[in-house]
Amino acid sequence: MIDALDIDLTPVVAEQPDPVLFATVSGAHLYGFPSRDSDVDLRGAHLLPTAALVGLREPEETRSKMWLRDGVEMDLVTHDLRKFVRLMLRRNGYVLEQLLSPLVVHTTEAHRELAALAPGVLTRHHAHHYRGFATTQWRLFDRTGELKPLLYTFRVLLTGIHLMRSGEVQAHLPTLLEQVDAPAYLPELVAAKADREHGAADVDHARVRADVERLHGVLDEAQQASDLPEAPAAHDALHDLVIRVRLEG
Repeated sequence: MIDALDIDLTPVVAEQPDPVLFATVSGAHLYGFPSRDSDVDLRGAHLLPTAALVGLREPEETRSKMWLRDGVEMDLVTHDLRKFVRLMLRRNGYVLEQLLSPLVVHTTEAHRELAALAPGVLTRHHAHHYRGFATTQWRLFDRTGELKPLLYTFRVLLTGIHLMRSGEVQAHLPTLLEQVDAPAYLPELVAAKADREHGAADVDHARVRADVERLHGVLDEAQQASDLPEAPAAHDALHDLVIRVRLEG
């Protein structure tokens, strides 16, 4: 298994047509349950020149690059800074997890400034993101019986509950198990996931269904009681940051 922090992106960053502002590890490595054959998901932001945004041609706001390293698939996806910030302002927990990932493989001052402003985009409505993501993953588990979507279901529910209660974006499942009341069998499922990316889940379906339904209820209660605001507070600061970084870039 590739060490998620032992990734030299220097050659990849250097060959990009525009500056890469940051790249972090997302996916199962960030969530705390990678398998021996897990892909390495790298996510981040790049900076288009001003000319690319004011002409007639459609800008390349999202870029993707895939390659193999030691037989492991590496996948780098970046959004232009403006698109990334717009996603931040749309109660999108996914991009916030990427931005705040502790598994940083490339960073800049713009990345640090974005991360510092992230608390200002959090709202109680981020619960909708995690509720919807959990529902999608549960349907996938119900159809396939695989362990991966089941762990995703629990992970996003616990992330959403913790966010509503604390205002902290925490995507690492083993850490969440220490912070939120969760089923006692989850550490065993995390350990089982290490062997195979697409293995079957050896669980009592009725039991896990009941636990997922209970956590949905806990998320609803946490949202109702949350001190998080109704709307983002950092819109103007992010607007100014995008302009300044673009012009400087």
